[in-house]
Amino acid sequence: MKAQIVFASMTGNNEDMAEILSEELTTLGFDVTNTDVSFADATAYLDADLCIMVTYTYGEGIFTDELDDFYEQLIQLDLSGKKFAVMGSGDKIYKEHYCENVDDFKKAFEKCGATQAANPVKIENAVDDHDVILIENAAKEMLAAFKKIKKLA
Repeated sequence: MKAQIVFASMTGNNEDMAEILSEELTTLGFDVTNTDVSFADATAYLDADLCIMVTYTYGEGIFTDELDDFYEQLIQLDLSGKKFAVMGSGDKIYKEHYCENVDDFKKAFEKCGATQAANPVKIENAVDDHDVILIENAAKEMLAAFKKIKKLA
């Protein structure tokens, strides 16, 4: 099973999340590619079974240029038959905009026809020990989503 993680990180928090997720998915048997959004093309998801976006929410939910470009590429794709997961960081000081871009990417993947493999993970600022557990549990949910497919086949 191939997993493509694309991460956007201004402070390093999401790069940490992506690395933790990558290590856990590798341990679970996935072949993982982990790419910074600045060097990614959304079409990389076409070669993956599991499409993952790790994003941050800047201020009041505004996409930075790099995120906007990637998002625009993403919503043009047909990801039917693919599984997806999203996670990211934000700051609760922005109240209703907290981790808003995580939700934006969830909707984008659904629009592209992909099926959610794990519940979104939202963390405040830097990853702590509790967040590591959330990320590891999300990876296990992702694996379980593929095991369900095999049982049905």
